[in-house]
Amino acid sequence: MKNSFTGGLKREIALPAAIVLVIANMIGTGVFTSSGFILGEVGSPQALLACWVIGGLFALAGALCYGELGAMLPHAGGEYIYLRRSFGALPGFVSGWISLIVGFSAPIAAASIAFATYLLGGGDEPLFVIDLFDFRLLGISPVSVLAIAAIVTFSLVHYHSLHLGQRVQNFLTAFKIAFILLFVVAGFGLGQGDPSRLALLSAGEGDAMPWGDFAVALIFVSFAYSGWNATAYLGGEIKNPERTLPLALLIGTAIVTLLYMLLNLLYLYALPPERMTGLLEVGLGAATALFGKGIGSFFGMAIAFGLLSVVSAMIMTGSRVYYAMARDGLFFSTFGQVDAVHHTPAYSIFFQAAIAIVMVLTAAFEVLLVYIGFTLSLSAMLTVLGLMRLRLKEPDLPRPYRTFGYPFTPLLFIAGNLWVVVFTISSRPLVGAAGVLTIGIGVALYFLLNKQSDDSVASCCQAGEL
Repeated sequence: MKNSFTGGLKREIALPAAIVLVIANMIGTGVFTSSGFILGEVGSPQALLACWVIGGLFALAGALCYGELGAMLPHAGGEYIYLRRSFGALPGFVSGWISLIVGFSAPIAAASIAFATYLLGGGDEPLFVIDLFDFRLLGISPVSVLAIAAIVTFSLVHYHSLHLGQRVQNFLTAFKIAFILLFVVAGFGLGQGDPSRLALLSAGEGDAMPWGDFAVALIFVSFAYSGWNATAYLGGEIKNPERTLPLALLIGTAIVTLLYMLLNLLYLYALPPERMTGLLEVGLGAATALFGKGIGSFFGMAIAFGLLSVVSAMIMTGSRVYYAMARDGLFFSTFGQVDAVHHTPAYSIFFQAAIAIVMVLTAAFEVLLVYIGFTLSLSAMLTVLGLMRLRLKEPDLPRPYRTFGYPFTPLLFIAGNLWVVVFTISSRPLVGAAGVLTIGIGVALYFLLNKQSDDSVASCCQAGEL
């Protein structure tokens, strides 16, 4: 039987498509679901907006750093490639493992759940449930069924071809950006909001900043901003990556930061803080308050459709990490194969989909958000530390782009993420333990796979001697 898989991804992604990919990965679940949780943590609208501003600055600092890494090492795999070069195979493998579980599969699950929740108007009566004591082992509901359907559909789209995946991605992202701009303009221009709430933002409350709670709230924000490094994972498929990759990271992140600020100002214009606090469907709540229930439901459906862009973009980018690991012999070789007809990493795409589906059936949404943000902060912090190590370790390595503001930019990023990680461990020890456990499993898996590889080589050698 002829093998339908071959090596080599094609460089087909130009600058506009790369910017679209960054925007598509970033704008989604977080900004439409987390502002209510953030307000519950920090307690005031001023602190809420400050949280989004600081999160945007962290994301821009990270994009500046990843721009240098991406231009220097323009290959598929993102953080896995960068950490393998700066710290060695083990950290590289663990970052790839984190990407598989936390960086992509979990956000795909979260985005698909948010999509289904918005589309169905929040109703989610369970159809089948398995509980162990107070812990949900498995739950099937209309939301989970629709979420799984979205994951399967977009996995098939991105399996078909990069060209089709890009076209679908570009359309969904264009719709999402146009909708957000329409939402903001119509909300402020025609919506029934309260301008006095915005006027109070400049007055200040005189209260001390709750730094511990603020740091934890940044976990939700970091989840909302995650995706600013999206094009780094497709370095092997980007045209002229030395120029395109850093530009896409910077332009995409700046656009998203501006849109996030506008959306949060609109939320505060539409809803009083007490109604917004703890609200999951904050976008739908704001739309209903601004335009009434009928038009608000329409906006809720539009938000749901826009969230499909996140599902699509995460499926597209995440699969390239496991592909790169397998090509380097650090993961199961099956996932390093590319379909000869479709030129896509098919096995990686479907493996990722299977993990995301399991998370849809088992995970709680809010816990999932904190777990994602915490673990990704650890990985991104180590990656930027690796940038500084490469400056010392390989000073003569070609660097078509150098990080603006170095070394202050990477130090700011590292310090900010370290602050978030420390306060999260102290206030959410179980979530922190889950993140550390995920890393520990990755380390164990690395040694297990390498032991099997060594045993296989030894067996071959013995057979040759006989």
